[in-house]
Amino acid sequence: MSSDQIPGTMKAVFITEHGDPLDVVKYGDIEVPTITDDQILVKNKYGGINFYDSYVRKGIFDFGVPCTLGVEGAGEIVALGKNVEGYAVGDIVAYSQMGAFAEYTKIEKTNVMIFKIPEGTAEEKIKIYAGIFSQGLTALSFVNEAYKVQKGQFALVHAAAGGVGLFLTQLLRNEGARVIATASSAEKLEVARKAGAEFLINYRTESISEKVSEFTHGKGVDVLYDGVGKAVFEESLKSMALKGTFINYGDASGPCPPLNLAALTPQNIKIMRPSLFNYVRTTEQWDYYTKWLLELVEAGEIETEITATFPLCDYKKAAQTLEGRTSTGKVMLSIP
Repeated sequence: MSSDQIPGTMKAVFITEHGDPLDVVKYGDIEVPTITDDQILVKNKYGGINFYDSYVRKGIFDFGVPCTLGVEGAGEIVALGKNVEGYAVGDIVAYSQMGAFAEYTKIEKTNVMIFKIPEGTAEEKIKIYAGIFSQGLTALSFVNEAYKVQKGQFALVHAAAGGVGLFLTQLLRNEGARVIATASSAEKLEVARKAGAEFLINYRTESISEKVSEFTHGKGVDVLYDGVGKAVFEESLKSMALKGTFINYGDASGPCPPLNLAALTPQNIKIMRPSLFNYVRTTEQWDYYTKWLLELVEAGEIETEITATFPLCDYKKAAQTLEGRTSTGKVMLSIP
């Protein structure tokens, strides 16, 4: 596509106000971004849906308004500034950047979270690249840096059939951990079991802490990964082993309630709220983790599954499958 073929307007998913209901999300025409000498313009093919999008919509992470949603995508570079090096018009790239749920996204040359997809890559694999990095790198960096699990230790993964949860379950299994998975249905627990979970808990019908005590013979879990938040917070604290590490990275059910730090003392619990973006701040860190993740996928040591793809205009339906917790694996958008 030549620069004179780039239109003046584009379809996008955006908000003009913050709010919890999906009603605040709009789909319509906005201006195509213009780029400076230090920016790249990508014609998007696919976007990956994450809970992060809902946090932006609600104003938990405030990028201001109006704001185009979407934090990861993939597409073709159609224009770039004269100061941008290492890329060319026609390159296919995957990236992490706000504004992915649109026909076009501009990316700063200083953004380290961009991956050049090899020439000739099949379309289905481009879609995988578009949706693998936010969730896959979150899990990989957490397992490598937030807590280094040891063989035989108990690890609990909440929402283990979701995007990050499935990656965590597989990575922890590969490290020899004894994975306890929670999910909201028998079907989702079966997905987690196939990914490597040894023990299963339906958090809608069973007590998490009681089942953990049963599985660990009263010891509790050495590490807990929580992307659910409010609904499981108290039960999670009750499930921790002596000197256990509690890693909260998401609030799918709402933010965790205020915590009296004295509650950590009886078991000497450590609690963390890490972010992927702080593990991949430099080009070297981004390259290290993307290379490692893709090697694991290519070797078959972890699997990624796109379970649903919606057109951009049906973003609300796609988001509802994630936020309503009816989805497993990865949910994607196809962008015209």
